[in-house]
Parts: sequence; C-alpha cells; structure tokens
Amino acid sequence: MKINTKTRYGIRTMIEIALAPEGEGVFQKVIASRQNISAKYLDQIIMSLKIAGLIANSKGKKSGYILSRPASEITALDIVTAFNPGELITECLSAGSECPVSGMCAAQLIWTGLNGEIRKYLSDWTLSRLKEEHMKFKENENGSMYYI
Repeated sequence: MKINTKTRYGIRTMIEIALAPEGEGVFQKVIASRQNISAKYLDQIIMSLKIAGLIANSKGKKSGYILSRPASEITALDIVTAFNPGELITECLSAGSECPVSGMCAAQLIWTGLNGEIRKYLSDWTLSRLKEEHMKFKENENGSMYYI
C-alpha cells in the first residue's frame, strides 16, 4: 500500500490547522508556505477536507480554516478516507467490486485482515495526538519543522 501525496499533505494540513489557537482560522497561504505546498495543489487538498466535513471556513470566505470538530474527535483514518474513500488495501474488498474470484479466494482473507489492522491503527491516531507529537518533534529539532 502506498499513501499518495494528497493524503500525506492532507495530514500535514490538518496538523497546521490544529496548531492554531482555538477559533482562529489558518489562511491557506500560511499553510502553503509552512508546508511548502503549491497553492494550486493545496486548493485540491482543502476541497477534499471540506467535502469530508473535517474543516470549515472560520468566519466565511477569506477568513482562514478551522477544524469542524475537536481535534480529539478527528482520526488519521478520517483524514485518509477524505482522499481514499473505501477500502485501503485493494479494490477487491470494496463494495461493488467485480472481482471474478470474490468469495472463492483465500488471499482475500489476508487483505481483509490487513485492511482491518490498518484501519484500526489509523483510528488510534487522533489529530490531537498528532499535534502533541508534532510539538515534541518541533522542540527536539530546535524549532525546525518536521514533515510526516
């Protein structure tokens, strides 16, 4: 399994927003600058996060972004699925899959189990936990940014 760039940048974007003081919006240009992401590419990431209901505009257009619910209630799985809806391992596990050997494939048991483990692991990581870990790395690196 390979996590795509949008997903990785999506997690970094969510950490940036979580780091802001409560209720204070983070501007897209600030996120782009801090995370070294092009503004055009960040537009796509922001849109996916908004559609997933993870972020919202602070006070309307051009007011920055805030989390739509507390960081303790947002998991890494929520963020990953904003960019990769459905199953994480293989398409043959997805609803509506047209795998010709579905239901007759012992290998599918491996993928089902592995997918469950990955989903559980990602569910155990809340955004508030990622924020705390980020702060540790930032302190250990004398203020330099740590990228996931």
